[in-house]
Amino acid sequence: MQKFLERQFQLKKHGANLRTELLAGVIGFFTVAYIIVVNSSILSEAGIPKEAAILTTIFISVVGCLLMGFMANVPLIVIPGMGINALFAYTLVGSMGLTWQEALAAVTVSGILFMILAFTPLAEKLNNAIPLVLKQGITVGLGLFLVLLGLEKGQLVKPGKHGLLELGALNDPFVLATLLTLLLTLILVIRKVPGTFLWSLILGTGIGFLFGVNGQIGQMTLSLAPLKEVFFAFDFRGVTNIVFWSGVFTMTMVIVFETVGLTFGQTKQLKREKALPNVLRASSITVFLSGLFGTSPTVSALESGSLFASGAKTGLATVTTGLLFAASLVLMPFLGVIPNSAVAPILIVIGLSMLQEFKEMDLRDTASMLSALLIVVLIPFTYSIADGIAAGFIAYPILSLFTKKTERISIVMYVIAALFLLQFIIQWI
Repeated sequence: MQKFLERQFQLKKHGANLRTELLAGVIGFFTVAYIIVVNSSILSEAGIPKEAAILTTIFISVVGCLLMGFMANVPLIVIPGMGINALFAYTLVGSMGLTWQEALAAVTVSGILFMILAFTPLAEKLNNAIPLVLKQGITVGLGLFLVLLGLEKGQLVKPGKHGLLELGALNDPFVLATLLTLLLTLILVIRKVPGTFLWSLILGTGIGFLFGVNGQIGQMTLSLAPLKEVFFAFDFRGVTNIVFWSGVFTMTMVIVFETVGLTFGQTKQLKREKALPNVLRASSITVFLSGLFGTSPTVSALESGSLFASGAKTGLATVTTGLLFAASLVLMPFLGVIPNSAVAPILIVIGLSMLQEFKEMDLRDTASMLSALLIVVLIPFTYSIADGIAAGFIAYPILSLFTKKTERISIVMYVIAALFLLQFIIQWI
């Protein structure tokens, strides 16, 4: 076995050792295990059955980690992406009106397009054609959107008079449970406790029990039967509808920008830049499989940093994390007890962490600044990730015509803006 692992992952070549890789993989799993509950909670709001959503989240995480570990041999964890799952549930299904089966078809097509880009030099060219500040605006906008979703899921805000939001009642046990869990989660983050979100779920579930807002153990069973409801459940009947292709276009843009941006930085931090092409290929295949398996698209998790910090240098750590996801199936009967008051604080804190990208934004150019801020503001205010991104991408080349910019705007940027504008015009008609 040790000879196989050495041959497969080239441990000596990368200065790694077996014990460190395995331990890092275990730490990585406990860092991202929260995604099983949080992603399935968001998918269920799109209409996907809860048990099926849990199972498919686990399965795509297993497959994604194995693909990344064996294909790219780098310590990167692949799980359903926060923000992209919101795009799936609240924009494609909620705002655009696609069924969750049609949204899965859009994910499948996006995966195919991403594979075409990833197996050619086009992905990097597309990423380079878009100004960094616009991509950062998407991250910040998604962060605000996740904060809003967390506040609503935790009932900290609710619809009030004239369609405006108002604070939840402080004498409501559910609201109190959410607030206390949020406070503890923030403390865990400040103290940099390993596996913060997993501890947050555990503590939040205990607090929910004290306030009487829990579910019940046994509501879910250890059975793979629910997978039949989502595996290959995609529906291409909406393929002739412009809304379907609008969803595909937006999702592909977000997936490419987020994946290329994240993995470029991660491989650079690992000093494994030559592995980037294989990283993108593994990522694109997993996005494609997400549509087939019945879940929102995957990304290379930000929490992959827990692997680096633990000394991981090869894909063996990632494979270990994937195998632990498979082992987590035995927890199925216990997941029904976790209330939304324990899930909502995680959405809020992840959203807040994404807002840190704002301090990195270069806002000196007025056209870029206004376009990026349109994205940031409109994503949460329109409750549509697609519309927010479209507005910013349309505004940028138009506003740039009236500035004294010396660098030329890429033709690709004009094409993307034109496609977004066409999408808006068709929707209005």
